[in-house]
Amino acid sequence: MSSDFFMITAQGDAYIALLGRSTWALVNAYHAVLREKGLRPKQVSIVTEEPYASKTSTVAEAIRIISEGYGFTPVIRVEVLPEADFVQAGRTIRSLVADLIQQGFYVAIDITSGRKVIVAGALIAVSLAGLDLRHIYYLAMKTTDNVAKPYMMIPHQIQKIRDIMEDAGVRP
Repeated sequence: MSSDFFMITAQGDAYIALLGRSTWALVNAYHAVLREKGLRPKQVSIVTEEPYASKTSTVAEAIRIISEGYGFTPVIRVEVLPEADFVQAGRTIRSLVADLIQQGFYVAIDITSGRKVIVAGALIAVSLAGLDLRHIYYLAMKTTDNVAKPYMMIPHQIQKIRDIMEDAGVRP
């Protein structure tokens, strides 16, 4: 074996959640991913824009409580971006994804709550950089009536956690 050969051992999963206007959308998508997809991230990054930064402590606490209910406690980090800055969002999230992959994590991103400019900036930048996102999650709702409540209180027939990578045939 060559001395310059090394292998990064998988550290587990990392989860990036894009927070926009709805804390319920982010928290419920996270709960759905744990329950329906079996993901158990070792690290969770909440990425939001400045106008929504005040919501991050509530979201972080909800993620901690839900995670503990599934028997684990992830490290939770927060990244605040300038409002509606497509380019900066792309740079920041591309860098975050690259760093997590370099650390040996499989990276999932949840776009459910993210505002369009942040979602587009993130996905375009990650794609152009050729980074290996394992999952792109989205909690699809058939209606938005009466859904500002915990995941388990919303009828399952009106919501479905989607993995865009899986749906596109990129991942099994």
